[in-house]
Amino acid sequence: MGRGKIFMLVALVLFAAGCTTGGTGEQAGNAGSAGGGRDGGAATARKKKGPNEQIFIGFLMDTLKEERWQRDKELVERRAKEVGARLSVQVANGIDSEQIKQAENLLSQKVDVLIVAPHNGEIAATIVEMAHREGVPVISYDRLIKNADVDLYVSHQVVKIGELQAAYLLKRAPKGNYVIVQGSATDNNARLLHEGQMNVLQPAVDRGDIKIVVDQAAREWLQSEALNIVENALTQVNNNVVAVVASNDGTARGAIQALDGQKLAGKVFVSGQDADLASLQLIVEGKQTMTIYKPLQPLAYGAVDSALKLARGETVQTNDTVDNGKKKVPSMLYEPQSVDKNNLVATVVKDGYQTLEKICEKVPAGQCPKADAAAAAITTAPQ
Repeated sequence: MGRGKIFMLVALVLFAAGCTTGGTGEQAGNAGSAGGGRDGGAATARKKKGPNEQIFIGFLMDTLKEERWQRDKELVERRAKEVGARLSVQVANGIDSEQIKQAENLLSQKVDVLIVAPHNGEIAATIVEMAHREGVPVISYDRLIKNADVDLYVSHQVVKIGELQAAYLLKRAPKGNYVIVQGSATDNNARLLHEGQMNVLQPAVDRGDIKIVVDQAAREWLQSEALNIVENALTQVNNNVVAVVASNDGTARGAIQALDGQKLAGKVFVSGQDADLASLQLIVEGKQTMTIYKPLQPLAYGAVDSALKLARGETVQTNDTVDNGKKKVPSMLYEPQSVDKNNLVATVVKDGYQTLEKICEKVPAGQCPKADAAAAAITTAPQ
């Protein structure tokens, strides 16, 4: 989306919401803490909650279409219940104006803190400004809210995820034509993933070892968009592709669908991200090469626990900062891990993220990894 269009959309949203706005992010910096004062603005001081008062958390989500977001919701709900917090979850279904209306609604209910997984990281800056005018802190969840005075960012090491994807494929396909399927253009994480991918791939491009024949964003991370991108790429180079750098598991499955149509599934290396059940099944079948496992419990629990501290005016210990264009946002960033057929039992199965029974229910018994592989496996990430 062009910058002019983004500004126009922000203006339209603000006109409908009756608000005023603020409105590219990068990982950088050192460990620190969150919970002090805010940069400028007309923020309203709010009485901090006492140690025995119930905290009201609002969780604004973009979507529940992907399996991983359903897991995030379940984990945030579980942790909120465990710590005795009141929680309201709102899902915008990819509509920016709806997400802003949901934020307004929660603020009118006197929510104590907002956790926001934004659909559009630039437009969501409006939510931060609205919240701060009411003295409500905002945690940016998984995706970075840009150009805003965000109180805390909780995510995984997104650039590293892109680097892991590209490094895995490049080791196995050091020469040939590559296709890159980026994530949604509205998602800052997609940009960070692409940065990580190119950190690894650009030197190989410069050497002339590989050629990136298509590098395109999949609208809204849609599998159907990835299908079209890869179909067109295969047509463009007469099926001469050695690897598809798919930015998540949904786009990986779209890529595999395109490859299947040309009887290339299993012959072309395909990356992914999120360790979705459907993609783990494809990994066992040999059609998807790898995925990235991002343990979600630390992310969800960390967000809820941090929300309690921010609402009570306590300090949140962080391990990094991320520049969102306005400030270096105190951040809690968690480690991702590469997963393939050789270590899925020792990672996603061992952690209880997926079960081997479900992973293998659609594949012949001989293709399924052994349940005792965790005991013998080397649990370091595949290189």
